[in-house]
Amino acid sequence: MTFVVTDNCIKCKYMDCVEVCPVDCFYEGQNMLVIHPDECIDCGVCEPECPAEAILPDTAPGLENWLRLNAEFAATWPNITNRRDPPSDAKEFDGVAGKLERYFSPEPGEGG
Repeated sequence: MTFVVTDNCIKCKYMDCVEVCPVDCFYEGQNMLVIHPDECIDCGVCEPECPAEAILPDTAPGLENWLRLNAEFAATWPNITNRRDPPSDAKEFDGVAGKLERYFSPEPGEGG
């Protein structure tokens, strides 16, 4: 089992999860984070830290596509281990439906 970052992270990109992860398995895209499924140790400390509630266990129903997306982009985006401030408009995008289709960017983030 692993944890998965889902669509509510898109354009919210809170990084509270990054600073609590004991194995540094988060990777940064331009407007969201992902978890590398082969590095996650299933400790669960990241899930309650996400203000957007965008992190779920991969055993939750309907997350197959998100597990694939996390694995795909964790292989190409830079690792992120240091928390930074979220985007200034993060609260405006928290809970917005259809973010994957409307706002997702495959471009890498800064990492760090």
